[in-house]
Amino acid sequence: MNKNSNHCFIYTIRCKIMAMKIAVALSGGVDSSTALYLLKKEGHDLFGLFMKNWEEEDREGHCIAEKDAEDARAVCELLDIPFYTVNFAKEYWDNVFTHFLKEIELGHTPNPDILCNREIKFKVLFEKALALGADALATGHYCQTQNGQLHKGLDPNKDQSYFLYTIKSSTLNRVHFPIGHLEKPHVRALAEKASLPVFSKKDSTGICFIGKRNFRTFLEKYIPHEPGIIETTDGKQVGTHDGIYYYTIGQRKGMGVGGPGEPWFVAAKDKKSRKLIIAQGEDHPALFAPALIATEPSWVTEEPTFPLHCRAKIRYRQTEQPCTVEKSRDTLHVRFDEPQRAITPRQSVVFYDGPRCLGGAIIDHPTH
Repeated sequence: MNKNSNHCFIYTIRCKIMAMKIAVALSGGVDSSTALYLLKKEGHDLFGLFMKNWEEEDREGHCIAEKDAEDARAVCELLDIPFYTVNFAKEYWDNVFTHFLKEIELGHTPNPDILCNREIKFKVLFEKALALGADALATGHYCQTQNGQLHKGLDPNKDQSYFLYTIKSSTLNRVHFPIGHLEKPHVRALAEKASLPVFSKKDSTGICFIGKRNFRTFLEKYIPHEPGIIETTDGKQVGTHDGIYYYTIGQRKGMGVGGPGEPWFVAAKDKKSRKLIIAQGEDHPALFAPALIATEPSWVTEEPTFPLHCRAKIRYRQTEQPCTVEKSRDTLHVRFDEPQRAITPRQSVVFYDGPRCLGGAIIDHPTH
């Protein structure tokens, strides 16, 4: 029996103990659709929920989310499952987007997906699902749960526990991740075998409300230009920019700085002086720091004992790195065994003990 089959067997036995009424959050993509299909096979009483979080039309006047909603509806019709749409555009604007804009204006690089999961999907949508009579909510995230704990998804290339570290165990006890024990190719194969109309649909990428649009073009609708200078780490002015919020730490392209030698990278942003500090070379020392300060800690279950020796990552695609975490009041000091590249303020540092996600915090600044 291969590892996918073994995980699938364990998951099926666990879920078939008792049929439940489950609301399935549908995005119109292959992952949530396959999650719905698997729960249908297990005999649960299901209904699909599609969230509309953004009130905006494209150039032709079509709602951006309309196609995704149509795809989600088509899957429900195929599987003979009730389908509903819910509009959380106001909640999203108030609790996610305005926060995103505020952070951008301060020169930070926030992660709206983490906030969306905390404030919308696993709060507003979760509460809506229960109000409609569901016993639990299911999503297409590549994660797993065990006794209220959050565990990484089996597929290391798709694991999404980084985005869910703010979800508490009390909520996770009523959440299902039906595809968390599968690898992405297996999910697509299941969707194709079931003739789901979205089996070959491409994965969505980037920030949900920006979609395929240029990030800078989108921001210009909400934030005015704040021109400043581009300066090297040794104080030499080499160009100008229209606003430091268009850039993120570690960024390589888009500065308009060329010339001989290695590429240039964003090393720091100074909101007060409006300076964009750049360093030449991917391994320039200015891009690295051995430690960071983080605030707003959030733990899935109980707070751990400090000092905490664990592994952590400072961005979604990074492999977890060994570190030691100390706590002072509500502030965490995270020191890595090896210096980390491009530690970015207002991104999240997320902590792991093997496959288990312990929680995380918001990066305030790198430190030595």
